[in-house]
Amino acid sequence: MELIRVKAQDAVTLWEMQVEAFSELLEKYQDFDTNPACEKVDKVRARLTDGSFYYFICVNGQKVGAIRIVMQQDNTKRLSPIFIMKQHRGKGYAQAAVKLAESIHGEHGWSLETIMQEKGNCHLYEKLGYKNTGKTLKINDKMDLIYYIKD
Repeated sequence: MELIRVKAQDAVTLWEMQVEAFSELLEKYQDFDTNPACEKVDKVRARLTDGSFYYFICVNGQKVGAIRIVMQQDNTKRLSPIFIMKQHRGKGYAQAAVKLAESIHGEHGWSLETIMQEKGNCHLYEKLGYKNTGKTLKINDKMDLIYYIKD
């Protein structure tokens, strides 16, 4: 596996992958204001020039997902979003991608939020050493976000 930095000319490809990857969660939770499947391509394009690190997650030269690392002003890092395409899930790629991102950007000072009702996501981050902060945010009647940190 390797992380390949997304270039500005790849914005549409990244956006199309993101819409496809998050569409099932959008249908399930109806979180139209927060779900990455609802973002416009211009927002994705802007993130490629805002100081974030956006990478395609590649396995044997094939794009299987993407991960974005946001550098915070206090020198911490925020993971948002990460996704694996449906046909490539369950193979350990998300875990490997997070570990690889941490090896590139430093193993400490990370934060993220994920859908509390998606127990597999919570398990993944906890397995990687992320700690539940106890903070949650109600998005709607179906969904809450839960916040994690890794010091």
